Amino acid sequence: MSALLRQVARAAPRQSRFLSTSQVSRKDLVQDMYLRELKAYKPAPQAKDAHLAHVKAYKAPSSPTPPALPADLASELAAYDSQEPGTAPTATTAAETTTVTGDAAAEFLAHLEADIPKEVHH
Repeated sequence: MSALLRQVARAAPRQSRFLSTSQVSRKDLVQDMYLRELKAYKPAPQAKDAHLAHVKAYKAPSSPTPPALPADLASELAAYDSQEPGTAPTATTAAETTTVTGDAAAEFLAHLEADIPKEVHH
């Protein structure tokens, strides 16, 4: 039996698949057309004075004038020193107008120290 299998194995044509490790390169037609158009593109020449419509001529700003001191500086400083500082009127709030008595404070502390009532579950 084994001799018969050996003869059949030798006589049968060997079929084997050849596997390629590299992929078949496929052309990208859109990319080829795009690259060809990019290479063929020639921009229109610009005039040498084309930038003048977009750029203004530079004009240096005028130099600032120094501040002038008043002629009678000493009298103005003396008048400033003699002024009394003013205070802004204060607005009274509701918290400032309430008076706290000892009884109210004691009631508040008693309320804080009281036990919390437990809820009754039905």
